[in-house]
Order: sequence, then structure tokens, then C-alpha cells
Amino acid sequence: MTPPSLNDPRALLRHLYDAAVKRALPLHNTAAHLPAPPKGRTLVLGAGKAGGAMAHAVEALWPADAPLSGMVVTRYCHTPPRPEGLAQRIEVVEAAHPVPDAAGLQAAQRILALTQGLTEDDLVLCLISGGGSALLTLPCEGLTLQDKQCINRQLLDSGAHIGEMNTVRKHLSAIKGGRLAAACAPARVVTLTISDVPGDDVSVIASGPTVADASTCADALEILRRYGIDVPAVVKQQLEAGALETPKPGDFRLERCTTHLIATPQQSLEAAAEAARALGLRAYILSDEIEGESREVGKVHAALARSTALGRSSFQAPCVILSGGETTVTVRPRPEGQPKGRGGRAGEFCMGLAQALGGQPSVWALAADTDGIDGVEDNAGALVTPDTLARAADRGLKLADHLARNDAYGYFEPLGDLVFTGPTHTNVNDFRAILVR
Repeated sequence: MTPPSLNDPRALLRHLYDAAVKRALPLHNTAAHLPAPPKGRTLVLGAGKAGGAMAHAVEALWPADAPLSGMVVTRYCHTPPRPEGLAQRIEVVEAAHPVPDAAGLQAAQRILALTQGLTEDDLVLCLISGGGSALLTLPCEGLTLQDKQCINRQLLDSGAHIGEMNTVRKHLSAIKGGRLAAACAPARVVTLTISDVPGDDVSVIASGPTVADASTCADALEILRRYGIDVPAVVKQQLEAGALETPKPGDFRLERCTTHLIATPQQSLEAAAEAARALGLRAYILSDEIEGESREVGKVHAALARSTALGRSSFQAPCVILSGGETTVTVRPRPEGQPKGRGGRAGEFCMGLAQALGGQPSVWALAADTDGIDGVEDNAGALVTPDTLARAADRGLKLADHLARNDAYGYFEPLGDLVFTGPTHTNVNDFRAILVR
């Protein structure tokens, strides 16, 4: 396949995105972290958007004569095709994301039940990736699934960052925040995780079901108060009393637990940078930990791209500027009867970027989620070109209106500038590449 050139910015940017995703695929990263089969049995448990692919990787790499069984839950339509000839030893089920559903509740109940009867001779191999917070839902006492759904929707629309959201989720769960690992004791627990959070904090990824939690009920209460999130009175009372506390560092039940990061956002950015350099381009990685309001992050990136294009930056064109992390979108209230716009973090970033660039020549950009889904839509993200604003104006599209209703999908779809990949079967969060030619 002929590599893309500077004369085809769209193909070049997509090439970099594909390189980043490929670096994070489970089959490429699992073997080095697999433990030896134990004296007893091996139970595989897991949750996340990469769950199906991680299960397939373990099945392919685990010795054929060593016992292996278990169950993982992934997002609907995110189970990859089973490789020909690969025997199924791990059950893969699907559930809803980002708002949990009854299938996720049932999966969490079954996963927790599988931990019964484990001994110190047994091994629990946990496969954890982003999205596990919604997929592995088991409400605490006094909370219903409907309550959890309502709280999740409020959190998603609030603008809270992932660490804050998952602090709340851990304290309102019967399985997250180290509780799954505690249930596995006295068995040895080895967690293989793909990071989708800034800083690769394993206690935040999927709300850390196998990792001790340093946050407290008081922290969760403060976050609920800060963002005006409503919870049932009985749950608020339990939080105030500290009755919903999670297993903390030093908990004896987690003494035999270890965690390995098998893929990270930084590794994927480095893979994209290497792909760019192979094409003769300079590549600069800003950070894999960028957070903040998506549209505002877009404006900051635009300022850097513009200064580079004008020769006023330490970055030298032609080049690509790469970044990752997890931005947020605060959903603006809509007048009664008017639906919310369609879009996610990547699309919102692209609208902010396009607005701030103002048609700057020689700058193209792609922003997409590495799981292939931007928010709850069917696109991974969007593209910005020097003529984005002009082409939109020709179609009567007003960027300010689309920003006001968080409608990136409605803005970029008529332009043919949405990025579609389908589920990628991994997840190292936001990927952004800006080409300055």
C-alpha cells in the first residue's frame, strides 16, 4: 500500500490515527504480561470496550492444555470477529455504554458470582479497559438501575472530568473501586489494563474494580454537590455516614493483586509520531494528559497551529502536532421541545478548533476517539480543513449555532468531514493530529 503524502492531508491524518490505534490493539500487547498458569484454575473476568479483543488475545496466547474459563462484558457491537480456529473459552457478553442497562447489571452480577469459591491456588486474570464503569454496573444498596442511569446521564452532561465521575461511580457501586478484587481473595489477581485516562491512573480506569481506592465518600459527596447531581436521600445519607467506603490501600484482601498497563495513550501518540517521521514529517507530541472543555482545548490547539503556520513557534513546519487525553463537553440546556445536538468530545474539539483557526491556510486536523465512537454517535470524530468554514457557509451552516447546541455531527456531516472507523476494539481515548504544511 502506497503511503500517503503531504498532497493528501486527509489520508495522511487518517494514516496517523490508524497507527495510533494499531499500537493499542490487545493482541500486540498481551503476551509479555501474561502470568504462568497457576496450580489451581484460571478465571478470566473483565469489562471495557476492548474486552472482546482482550479475551480473544488471552485465548490465543494461553496454553491449550491449561484450564481457562470466565466472562467479560463489552459494549454492544464491540466484540471483534473470532479468529478462525480459535476455540472459545471465555464468554463475551455485551451491554450499553455510556449509560448502563439491564444487560450490564446482569453481567456484573454474574461476574461477581463467579468469584465464589476461589482458593489461594487459583488465578484471576482481569481484563480492564475504558468503558468498564458503565458496562460493569452493580448499584450499591439503596440504589436502583434507574437511579444509576439518571446519575450517569447527569454526570455525562455536567462537564465533570473522568476522575471526578469515577470517584462517584466507585462509591455508588458494589463491584468497582477495588471491590471485585476483594471478592476474589484469597486468589491471586493479575489485572491487564488498557489506559484511557490522563496520567494512566489504574484506580480511575473503568473505576478501578481491582485496584485500591484512595478517594472517599466525602470526595464523592463534594463532587455531587459541585455539579448539582441529584441522588436518592438514602444514598446521600450512606455517603455522609461513610457506609459506602471502598477498599483502601493496604487492605489485606488486595495483597495478592498486581496490575500491568499493556497499552497507553502515550504509546499510541509515539506510534503516530513515528509514522509521521517515516513520511519525512517532523512530529511534536504536546501531551497525552490534556483535559478541559473540548471547544476551549480546540481553541488553544488552534493558537499553536496558527503560530506554527506563521513561523512564530518553536515548532517548525511542515509538521504534525499530536495530543491525547480526555476532554469534556458541558451540554448546554436546550429550549423546551428542542432536541440536544449530536456529537462528542472529538467533534466539539473540531468545532472549537475550526472557529479559532478562522480558515487559516495550510492547517488540517483530525480529532477522533480511539475506540471508534465519538460519544454515542456512529462516527469516531471529524476533520478540519482550511476551507471548513467557507464550505459550511455555502451550505448555510452557522458554526456558532452548532456550538450552542453541541451539534458537531450536524455541522460536519453535510461537509463530508466526519471520520468513520467502526469499533476499533481498543480504547486509549482522545487522539488529535494537526498537520501544518
